[in-house]
Amino acid sequence: MDFMDKWNQFLAARGAAAGDCASALTVADLADGFVAPLTDLGLIAVTGEDACRFLHNQLTNDVEHLGDNEVRLAGYCSPKGRLMATFLMWRDADSIFLQLPRAIQAPLQQRLHMFVLRAKAKLFDASGDQVVFGLGGAKAENVLKSMFDTLPPTPYSKQEHALGTLIRVADAFGSPRFQWLTSAATAHSVWPPLTAALATGGNEAWHLSQVHAGVPQIEPATQEKFVPQMVNFELLGGVNFKKGCYPGQEIVARSQYLGKLKRRTTLVTIPDATAKAGDEVFAPSDPAQPCGMVVNAAANGAGGVDALVEMKMTAIGEGDARLGSASGVVLQFLSLPYAIGEL
Repeated sequence: MDFMDKWNQFLAARGAAAGDCASALTVADLADGFVAPLTDLGLIAVTGEDACRFLHNQLTNDVEHLGDNEVRLAGYCSPKGRLMATFLMWRDADSIFLQLPRAIQAPLQQRLHMFVLRAKAKLFDASGDQVVFGLGGAKAENVLKSMFDTLPPTPYSKQEHALGTLIRVADAFGSPRFQWLTSAATAHSVWPPLTAALATGGNEAWHLSQVHAGVPQIEPATQEKFVPQMVNFELLGGVNFKKGCYPGQEIVARSQYLGKLKRRTTLVTIPDATAKAGDEVFAPSDPAQPCGMVVNAAANGAGGVDALVEMKMTAIGEGDARLGSASGVVLQFLSLPYAIGEL
């Protein structure tokens, strides 16, 4: 029996079966305060004296100057500059950690391993070492303050504590969001007070908060579909244009400096519960070809999904796009928590 089986048994014993935890919360629920066990994230640990240099030469962001209390987004691109994965990245005294969807971890880890060559670096699957909670909304910060002396002060910072690693990620709904990585024993002890104070969600709740934070995550259906700028990745600090070479670097740099960016990602709500990553969207003004693609989608608790959709800037400016075809379900545009430039 693996760890997640044991964790699901624990939830069931507490009257919160895995299916219940996965039920969709609304945006209002998330904004008020929520906690969610995150079971679909994988974690790669990279160790060895060359680990930092090796990753610095592979990823879109600076690894060599990653501080002990810092967290960064980073991408891994194909030679054509298309994202194969996006990571949340941090380090401790022994390892550099890359968090990504569990669904793409194994092939990505194997691909990175192929390029280690003579570098003194090793890659390990660290996914089962800890429980991961996602927390956010107005009440979550005060709940965490009752357990931790201090909290990470800004987005993309972290702190180590006897209770585990606490990472602050991008804010959403006007409040901080956190990932808490901890031991199974600690998770069992803190679960009752967390669920007493906060709405209980699952992976889908966390994905919905990610969508509203405007943070893209490459999934199996969207691998090698987007240059980083198409999903606003450089706006989120996921690309360092001064760090030097990495796979696809020339194309990523050319997209940045040669001419105006023509595609971006925006936030929408779609009244269709089946909408998913990889689905195409169309503009009625040009019905013959898609104007974009769903990057991430999450159930919004209202019968549909909220989604990040990559599309032509002209289509965003027109404010009229449809799912699947030019006569499909209408996308309702919402506001991202950051600006994407001129439309």
